[in-house]
Amino acid sequence: MQYKWIALSNTTIGVLMASINGTITLISLPAIFRGININPFASFQYLLWILMGYNVVTATLLVTFGRLSDIFGRVRLYNLGFLIFTVGSILLSITPNTGSLGALELIIFRIIQGIGGAFLFSNSAAIITDAFPFNERGKALGINQIAALAGSLIGLILGGILSVINWRLVFLVSVPVGIAGTIWSYTKLKELNKPSRNEGLDWLGNTTFGLGLILVLVAITYGLLPYGSSQLGWGNPFVIGSLIAGLALIGSFIYVETKVKFPMFRLELFKVRMFAAGNFASFLRSVAYGGLQIMLIIFLQGIWLPLHGYSYAETPFWAGIYMIPLMIGFVTMGPISGWLSDKYGARVLATLGMIIVAVGFLLLTTLPYDFNYFEFALIIFFMGLGNGMFASPNTASIMNSVPPKYRGSASGMRATIQNTGQTMSIAIFFTIVIISLSSTLPLALANAVTQAGAPQLASYMQRIPVTGALFAAFLGYDPVKTIISSLPSQISSSIPAQAIAVMEQHTWFPTAIAPSFMLALREAFYISSILTFMAAIASALRGKVKIIDGEVNASNNK
Repeated sequence: MQYKWIALSNTTIGVLMASINGTITLISLPAIFRGININPFASFQYLLWILMGYNVVTATLLVTFGRLSDIFGRVRLYNLGFLIFTVGSILLSITPNTGSLGALELIIFRIIQGIGGAFLFSNSAAIITDAFPFNERGKALGINQIAALAGSLIGLILGGILSVINWRLVFLVSVPVGIAGTIWSYTKLKELNKPSRNEGLDWLGNTTFGLGLILVLVAITYGLLPYGSSQLGWGNPFVIGSLIAGLALIGSFIYVETKVKFPMFRLELFKVRMFAAGNFASFLRSVAYGGLQIMLIIFLQGIWLPLHGYSYAETPFWAGIYMIPLMIGFVTMGPISGWLSDKYGARVLATLGMIIVAVGFLLLTTLPYDFNYFEFALIIFFMGLGNGMFASPNTASIMNSVPPKYRGSASGMRATIQNTGQTMSIAIFFTIVIISLSSTLPLALANAVTQAGAPQLASYMQRIPVTGALFAAFLGYDPVKTIISSLPSQISSSIPAQAIAVMEQHTWFPTAIAPSFMLALREAFYISSILTFMAAIASALRGKVKIIDGEVNASNNK
């Protein structure tokens, strides 16, 4: 087998494994929390960190690891990432304790897994770019990009299946793949470009960037938690202080990078129009698109599936199944667009892809809450096509626009910008939805319980945190039972049996919250559509690439 296919197959398996583990916990969280005997609604901080900690760590370390790979070797650090990821998976599968200590262990072990994932993500595109000639990179990177998105959806399905058997299998499933991949990468992958060992490490830049990004992402994460009487935590002094300090450190990082001899973040690459436009388009696309999947899953689990007879216990699994058209669209277009971009360039394909996604967001706003599934599947299928049309040509154009010796740094920068945008997107989607719901949902629930024959619950319903209702649906818990179990015993015992029977019907809660939730979701989709159209504009502004003797020049006149 030619080396380029060995490099592509190994890096694709690595990215697939890392992507699966980015989403496998979304569906399996109820089983995980039951397994360690902890109530997620009384411990939102554990819930958010197990949910988002992996992505926060990965996004923070990508640039640093990309720069390290230029110095010490891309293959060497990629191999190390496979090993660390496998160790993290083993530790997660044998988590020894329960309760709060067990939750902390899960978070720490997920962070270890995230460190390994950062090594894999930051070097895979660079290894592929080194192994393939420029006229085949789009196709190769398209296959790799397919693995990344396919992994995120496979993770949802695998999580649903394995968590039913045993929650430890959710993490154990990665171990045999990790062991085989580690052995394969150490024995078969090789360095094609000489590492720049004479260059030093930018310790000050690494420190300011890492701490700054961690503080910003932590602030965004805790901004989703209720604070005081507010439904969100953006007024929390800790959140405000972390956000200000993080932004200040990132600002100082930009200054530091202009002064140090061997910068971690090659700011001069942004002078290349192809590199700058491609990354800006990727960031806007990530912010617009990153939260789409989780919002649609919450909508399916909390509203559409219960309305169509599915129990709350089984909605997490079926939500993953019903999202498959999104993956099929991406998988269909990814390699085709990569192959076409090798022949005709990235600008038209990537720009058209973003326009298709933007139109898809607008079409989603037209659906009623009890929509026809065929219409929904068709819309998300075309959004998958548009995303596939954008991803591989855009990645290829970014990687083609930098000299070979900077590909590790460029790959890390690209992945950091993309992952940071995705993490921000989840927080932005949740914020928009929670703010919108907080003004309509309490009154809607109060009216619904009054009509069901339990007016004594009205005042309690108006005080229910929106995050509790959202995460109850998201985790597959029965929202009504969750709400009633949290009431004082003298109140819950006073509810007529007939009223409880009405409220515990599958259709009662979805019908009560659907109008408010759809209003909030439409606002988020309108904003995402605007951001995606902006990404299309940025994509259209990329330069024309010429490759000469392995070096890349991007003209700024087209």
